[in-house]
Amino acid sequence: MRRQVLLFILIVYLNSVSYSIPEEMAKGSLIGNIAQDLGLDIKRLTSGKARIFTNDNAEYVELNRDRGVLLVKEKIDREALCAQTTPCALHFQIILENPMELYTVVVEITDINDNTPIFEKPEMAFKISESAVLGAKFLLERAIDPDVGKNSLQSYFLTKTENFVLKLKDQPDGEKIVEMIIQKPLDREKEEEISLVLTAVDGGEPNLSGTAQIHVTVLDANDNAPVFTKTIYKATITENAPKGTVITRVTASDADKGSNSKVTYSISNTAADVRHMFGINEINGDLMLKSNVDYEKARHYQIHVQASDEGGLTDSCKITLEVIDVNDNKPVINIMSQTNVIPEDSKPATVVTMVNVQDVDSGDNGKVHCTINEHIPFTLKSTSNNFFNLVTDSELDRERASEYNITVTCSDEGVPSLSSSVTLTLQISDVNDNPPVFERSSYEAYIVENNTPGLSIFTVRARDADWNQNARVSYILEDSSVNGVPVSSYVSVSADSGVIHAVRSFDYEQIKDFQFHVKAQDGGSPPLSSNVTVKILIQDQNDNPPQVLYPVQSGGSVVAEMVPRSADVGYLVTKVVAVDVDSGQNAWLSYKLQKATDRALFEVGLQNGEIRTIRQVTDKDAVKQRLTVIVEDNGQPSRSATVIVNVAVADSFPEVLSEFTDFPHDKEYNDNLTFYLVLALAVVSFLFITCLVVIVSVKIYRWRQSRILYQSNLPVIPYYPPRYSDTLGTGTLQHVYNYEVCRTTDSRKSDCKFGRAGSENVLIMDPSSTGTMQRIQNEKSILDEPESPLEVIFGLFNKSRANSLHHTQILFISK
Repeated sequence: MRRQVLLFILIVYLNSVSYSIPEEMAKGSLIGNIAQDLGLDIKRLTSGKARIFTNDNAEYVELNRDRGVLLVKEKIDREALCAQTTPCALHFQIILENPMELYTVVVEITDINDNTPIFEKPEMAFKISESAVLGAKFLLERAIDPDVGKNSLQSYFLTKTENFVLKLKDQPDGEKIVEMIIQKPLDREKEEEISLVLTAVDGGEPNLSGTAQIHVTVLDANDNAPVFTKTIYKATITENAPKGTVITRVTASDADKGSNSKVTYSISNTAADVRHMFGINEINGDLMLKSNVDYEKARHYQIHVQASDEGGLTDSCKITLEVIDVNDNKPVINIMSQTNVIPEDSKPATVVTMVNVQDVDSGDNGKVHCTINEHIPFTLKSTSNNFFNLVTDSELDRERASEYNITVTCSDEGVPSLSSSVTLTLQISDVNDNPPVFERSSYEAYIVENNTPGLSIFTVRARDADWNQNARVSYILEDSSVNGVPVSSYVSVSADSGVIHAVRSFDYEQIKDFQFHVKAQDGGSPPLSSNVTVKILIQDQNDNPPQVLYPVQSGGSVVAEMVPRSADVGYLVTKVVAVDVDSGQNAWLSYKLQKATDRALFEVGLQNGEIRTIRQVTDKDAVKQRLTVIVEDNGQPSRSATVIVNVAVADSFPEVLSEFTDFPHDKEYNDNLTFYLVLALAVVSFLFITCLVVIVSVKIYRWRQSRILYQSNLPVIPYYPPRYSDTLGTGTLQHVYNYEVCRTTDSRKSDCKFGRAGSENVLIMDPSSTGTMQRIQNEKSILDEPESPLEVIFGLFNKSRANSLHHTQILFISK
């Protein structure tokens, strides 16, 4: 028979293609151009890694990607593949990836006449009584031809004989039973042994045939043959029935008597594999199971039983046996295509894995449904019969789950249900979708001033939920300026560790704090980043000693505070005013009297630096008093400064001059000095008189206004001078005093210059100061009770004179 590829394309659902080829084609023979028939480019087969998926253990077809054709991989024997089943076909799928595609291919295997009819028993023996009636039938062994269709067994021929003739009897299932019928009576005396040849011929071109020998022994008369109660017996058996199970019983009877009526049963005209599975009790006709039956291998059996008497007469019947399916096969899960790694930004409905499920059971026992474990972002969708796609059901997040163990469980609908499962491991690859996140929303760090450049101040940390390079965080100092200077000249940031270093040494007195931004950037592409604000607070160090503002110390001059001998206890001599540019406790100042000419006469306020008398001044006290005051801050260790305060205890200037004048006795120098002293005294006196006139005029004006208010019975509102606060804001100067100092001129002729008397018009509103409150009451009494102009003049004169002596400073200059 000419072998060639017969191509027919039938487009069915799911992009299927069908081919038809004869069996026994040589290895490498062409089946068909699959690329052309599916409308695919050959390059698509290569890029998609096209491959064949089949449920059969043996692969008979191979795919040539380069040519895009299907070839015979192994020689195909249709009889071994399908037996008598028609049509016989190979079913498989072609799978492509990127994207995944599935095509179904059916290759029909057609039969060729390559098998000769064969008799399982090459010799048959019959014992026939000579009294056998005409028309008596004798069932012959039939020949077996594995081919199908016209190539199968078609007819039988018997060698020419006068006594017998062949008769073919068609069964409802299409089988042909061969019977040998007596057409002429036998005569044992003439011919005791008869040899015949039975020939079986198929319908192939050319036709093939097989033969068997028939030996007939003519016996003495046996008039009646056994007769079965039924021609066809029907029975069922479950596939899990144990060995020895009695399936059914056949019964035949013989009308003869004696030994001629004794019937024996045997299986005949049945394939050898069937005879191995079933047996019959030759005495009672019970059909028994000799080995296990499998519904998935054979669902129906036909067993021919022959009943024979001892006279050689026979009858036959057929048992049609149906195997009932039992749910004894688990579903078989086949992974057709699988993706092991999927990026976390994959869109929903992305195909991850293709699964094929097979259950060889039938009915409900073969119906399969599959599920996957819950609470995972995947779902299983059925694409066609027994084909499933595992697809993404929602968005993936590697930071929430980097790996999924997906268990696919398939169960049938049998009772009890059988199931099988397979676990798929799927890795989620990272995508840079998370920016670095700092541990805090903002940072504050402290550093003590006068630090060493390069000192580590603080560490900022940011974490990135991504993985590998996408989670590698680098720290960058954002460009900004502090007081017009780039922040990079103040601090630097380590790119790897986030450690902030001081670039310079900080001075608290110049800058107390500053802030900047640090950016954390990951290593993804494109990179993601986030910013955080870092505030650096400079902590003060006690690196500045107190600075004395008053009294002013000059190199070649002597400054003296004048104290009248009539001064009472607690008389305010002066106040040492000092500041400390440090802050906090480093700027808390305390004043102590370190040295004094007479320690029993003066004391210094610990907190305010006021120098006051602690006893009554007497005539015995020296005019020239030298006090050394030390000013200390509260730092650790503390710093200090000293100031020398000269105090003149005297009631007049000449007395002071005699004590504090210590110059050379040069006549010209003394004359000049005397001249300038007289001139200075005259100027001061003139200024004093002028001020006195102005004050008297103001007082007279106020007196007249108050008289008018007093006579008009209107309420008098007293005037209270405002309280002045500390102008330095350091907390070290609690009261404000007005000091007027006369300094030297540039003329070398000038020896000294006296400061004019300064009127004390500033009142300190301090409830703790009884002297101040007394002065306030005095001022108030002037407004409340009118005085005469003469009283006002004498009162102001006396008060001004006292204040002039109280607050007069003398500056002695040595040449």
